[in-house]
Amino acid sequence: MSENSPVAACHSDPQPNAWVSQTAVIREIRPEVSGVTTYQLALTDPTAAESYRFRPGQFNMLYVPGAGESAISMSGDPDSLETLTHTIREAGNVTRRIADMRVGDTLGLRGPFGTSWPVEQCAGKDVILVAGGIGLPPLRPVIYHMLSEREKYGQITLLYGARTPEMLLYTDEFQRWREQGLDVRVTVDRSAPGWQGNVGVVPQLLERLQKFDPANTVMMICGPDIMMRFTARGALQRGMTTEQIWVSTERNMQCAVGLCGHCQLGPEFICKDGPVFRYDLISPYLKVEGL
Repeated sequence: MSENSPVAACHSDPQPNAWVSQTAVIREIRPEVSGVTTYQLALTDPTAAESYRFRPGQFNMLYVPGAGESAISMSGDPDSLETLTHTIREAGNVTRRIADMRVGDTLGLRGPFGTSWPVEQCAGKDVILVAGGIGLPPLRPVIYHMLSEREKYGQITLLYGARTPEMLLYTDEFQRWREQGLDVRVTVDRSAPGWQGNVGVVPQLLERLQKFDPANTVMMICGPDIMMRFTARGALQRGMTTEQIWVSTERNMQCAVGLCGHCQLGPEFICKDGPVFRYDLISPYLKVEGL
């Protein structure tokens, strides 16, 4: 990939030795929804902690001895330097071991890795963030960043959906985000007693969006592949171009430096060429079943 490509331009270098894990201690554990927990981690090496910086959309490799490593997106404020925030769904050997840990336990961390969301390119534009389920954590740093510099952007909208109301993440933050200038719109696949919000899939929220200037909008999408494809198709039907749409495609990342090949998608390696891609560069491969 060329140094001038729209993906490489958003890339930040990892720590000097990407193979060496730093020790991180768990400072706080917050259960979110069933099977999903947010961890606040702190690097124990003062020099590493002082130099660590990440960009919205990047990820770390979390290492548990005897279990392995797992790629986990950053889900906290990029301007907050005291702890590193990861929202983790219990899904495999590593994440199950992390779920058994307590405050004060330690694990390995290396990173940050990968490309980031194009927040600088959004200055002066409207922004639509689209998330499905566990796809909200990788977009949460974008929300924090843009709300901290709210005057730089036009209309900022979050379209977010989950299977049920009980599976919605960060609901305690929605009102504060709204007060800071984020238009939060939420839907669920299946209703529940007491739910008075939207029912339906996430792309339907885009269809219902009234204020929409396709020529001056940047869209960022993270969630299941089928949701991302249908959302992007809806945006294209409303006049956006593939160059205005960005997606995060986390999958099968094991080494984080493009050597093991597990995360290859077409000609791209998600860990080093992604996980954030401009849609025109990745869309042909998202459509191929089983790729």
